[in-house]
Amino acid sequence: MSNHVTSGTMGPVPRVRQPLMKRAVFTFSASHFLNDLMTTGLVPALVVMYKHEFHLNYVQSTSIVLVSYLTSSVMQPIFGVLSDRKPRVWWFTIGLFLSCLGLALTGAVHTLPLLLLCVAVSGFGSGAFHPEASRGTHYASGGKKGLAQSIFQVGGNAGQAFGPLMIPLFLSRTGISGLLWFLPVALLSLGLTGQILGWLGAKVKEGNAKVAERAGENNIPGVILLLLVIIFRSWCQVGVVVFLPFYLHHLSLQQSELLNFVFVGSGALGTFLGGVWSDRIGLKRLLVGSMVVATPFALLFPHVHGVWSVLDLVFFGASVLSSFAVTVVYMQTLLPRNLAMASGLSIGFGVGAGGIGATLLGGVSDAFGVPTVFTVLSVLPLVCAVVAWFLPSDRLRRAALS
Repeated sequence: MSNHVTSGTMGPVPRVRQPLMKRAVFTFSASHFLNDLMTTGLVPALVVMYKHEFHLNYVQSTSIVLVSYLTSSVMQPIFGVLSDRKPRVWWFTIGLFLSCLGLALTGAVHTLPLLLLCVAVSGFGSGAFHPEASRGTHYASGGKKGLAQSIFQVGGNAGQAFGPLMIPLFLSRTGISGLLWFLPVALLSLGLTGQILGWLGAKVKEGNAKVAERAGENNIPGVILLLLVIIFRSWCQVGVVVFLPFYLHHLSLQQSELLNFVFVGSGALGTFLGGVWSDRIGLKRLLVGSMVVATPFALLFPHVHGVWSVLDLVFFGASVLSSFAVTVVYMQTLLPRNLAMASGLSIGFGVGAGGIGATLLGGVSDAFGVPTVFTVLSVLPLVCAVVAWFLPSDRLRRAALS
């Protein structure tokens, strides 16, 4: 008797695992690179230049990051809820365009209110972009959820890494007005995203029907715990990027931004490896383990110098950010009926939390000095590890989404 089960025999029909759709995944990753280069990559790195250009104090300077991150984070879950109810895949294209356009226009303004307005436009664009892009990556992943999300998130992390690098390579020579050169990039982004919109619309419609048939219930307590992990991790990441140039004040701006590139660039590599390993060992194990590994490097950084500080940043960035893609997949397993909102919470809320954290740390810096900020940052990975330990198991819930 044949071992294959057909529709006319007793027993369940075996589920065929779909292959990874490489063109779609890499398109999402490339667009994520461009979006995060313009927002979470450049905005924190530009704080020093904005501070000098507009004669701001630390709280005013970090409020730029707050506006950027809040407009993105507040809107991402809202965009996600609306998109879960009715897919709006064109947000993927328009969102990326606005994130590029808003940041580019900051090169033409001369007052803080106008600067914040342009930064807000860029943030709203990022908020619209992420839920559709992340959900599209989920549907393009086939049976390799961790790998696909890691490729997508590596694009974003690489954009964050190259953001600081744009200052010594380009903007230190042109000044703030050099940001206007990103206007043609905004136009080119329409072609990058537009070529996949037809496929994305059909796939989201098909995928939503499947999720409605077999997805489990949302796990709200688990969502709250995971959000706490994302918040503290984001405070750690954004805090390092924003305050490293101030902490290493004996270095030039170009040198300190190169160290930021080392930190976030190592995080991009860690993100990819974390996604691959999570498909093998599970999401929770990877999340807890990565934060445990990051803890000693976070604690050591304020006490090392020279080449040792560079090596410490490599391992610190790789370990603390290796869970970036993992938390997106984890949130999707906890919110199987609201995949777009899951992306809005795991990416957008985390970004917004980073902006809030940067502003709070700006207040700490004004009151107690920049070294105190790094003392606070050094304990955050350990806090993340403790909270992540209490997350529900991901294995059974993850199988339901395969």
